[in-house]
Parts: sequence; C-alpha cells; structure tokens
Amino acid sequence: MVAACLASVATAVVLPVEAAPRKPVKIAQASPPAPKRSTVASVLEKGREMYDDARYEESIQTLSGVVVRSDATKDERMEAFKLLAFNNIALGKNEEADAFVRALYALDETFELPKGESPRFRDFFEKAKKSWEADGKPGKAGDGASPEAKNVAVKHAPAAQVESGAVLKIEGTIEDPDVVVEKVQLFYRSGTTGKFSSKSLAYSMGAFRGEIPSSAVTPPLVEYYVLALDKAGLPLSSRGDADNPLRVPVPEESKSVIESPWFWIPIGAVVVTGVVLGAVLGTQLGGSESTVRVNVIE
Repeated sequence: MVAACLASVATAVVLPVEAAPRKPVKIAQASPPAPKRSTVASVLEKGREMYDDARYEESIQTLSGVVVRSDATKDERMEAFKLLAFNNIALGKNEEADAFVRALYALDETFELPKGESPRFRDFFEKAKKSWEADGKPGKAGDGASPEAKNVAVKHAPAAQVESGAVLKIEGTIEDPDVVVEKVQLFYRSGTTGKFSSKSLAYSMGAFRGEIPSSAVTPPLVEYYVLALDKAGLPLSSRGDADNPLRVPVPEESKSVIESPWFWIPIGAVVVTGVVLGAVLGTQLGGSESTVRVNVIE
C-alpha cells in the first residue's frame, strides 16, 4: 500500500518536469586573437615558398596582399608582381600573368629576369613587355595611372558574430575617385588554416554586397577578406588580406547538463520520495515528532 502511494505521487510530480525540456544554449567561445600583421618581407617569403611548393593559388592569395600594402617598397612590390606572374603562368592563366608583368614594367621598365631563369618565363616576360610598349606603356609610374597613384579604399565593418550554419552577409562601399575598380572579390574560409575559397561580389555605384555560404560558417570562426581589382585583374585595395584576414566568431551550440530534463528526473523522484516517506512515517507514528534522514546518492 505504501509502495503504491509512493509510486503514484512520485510519478505525478516528475512527469510535468519531463514534459518541459529546455532549449539548447549557445556557448560563446573566445575566438583566437587576430594574427599579428607580418612584415612585407615575411609575406613575400611565405608567398615564394608556396610557389616553390606548387601551391600556386595560395601563393597568389598571399602575394596579392603585398601589392596593396602602403608599407611595401617599390622593390617588394615588383618582386610580388614577378611571383604573381610566375604563379599565373604555371596555372595557364596567361591574361592574368600578362597584367602582372605589365604592372611590373610600369614600375620599372628596365627590369629583366636573370639569364638563368626558365626560358618559359623569359619568353613570356619579353612578349608581354613588347605588347605593353606597343600600347603606349599604360600605367607607367608618374603618369597618374600607376597602382601607386590610385586612391582606392575598401570600407566594410565585420559582424560581431554569426550563428553556426547561417549565411554571413557581406556588404560595404569603395572609395574610388578615379573610377578604376572593375570588380570586387571575396575570399573566405572556415577556421584559420588552408586555402581561401573565392567568389565575386555584386558591385555597383561604389557599393558591394554578397554572402559567405552557410557551409563555411562553422565554429569557432570564419576568416575572410575583400579585394578590389581593376579591369586587368590587378589588386588595388583590400579590407583584410590572406596574411591578416577579418574574423567573425561562430559560437558552438551545446546543451548544459542542468538544462537537460533527464538530469532533473532522478533528483525529482528522490526528493518527492523523501517527502512522501516522511509523511507516511509521520502518519504511522501517530503524528509524533520524528526525524527522517534521506541520503541521496549520486
């Protein structure tokens, strides 16, 4: 009789708790600190090593950040243009390679590749130079159209954080007084390592917009940067770069132990049982005062 009473009361109290599960809570995790900005020389070396390892696309992404840095010297920029041309020649992207060779000669038309360089590269550079000269040496330093003379600035504010699996909207504006920006590219990746994926952003009237797909938005963070290019595909300005990208934290979704209804059922049963047991014993003892100790073993 007593056992039946205990079971009935315990069940009546516990079931409502089981019927009201808590929602998962989002655990905000501190993202790794933003990487310290590397020197131009170290970024150049990194891009060169990637090229030597045949990681051409990663090398291009890394070196593109050099040519838009205000602290890059003329010689460093020329070296970046040379390596960018090498990478694109290796990938069979001759139009892109030609644009970088032209940009190099625009900075110094006396440049020559070492005689020991691959004939494949020497022939390509020679042909590109002749074509550049035939076109009137466009972009030559000092004529107001060189990369150094373009006052382009990418304006964009990254989000404070984004939910895992959500689409991350990217939008901003570009200051382009000489109207030289032709397209805007977005480079993104999940986490802090590996090659960046890329996609074109919609660009019109000085504003750009697009999104990072949900498949790339995973904890603990998303890294990305925005690159403005001219009609030849030369980088003009960026917001972030491969060496120092923008970061948006992506909190993990987790369920706290005390949020789970299954955590409360055993405790509820023990507490209710203890209360009912005390009541039954009190009744059986004729209402006399007594102390009942209930030990809860986890």
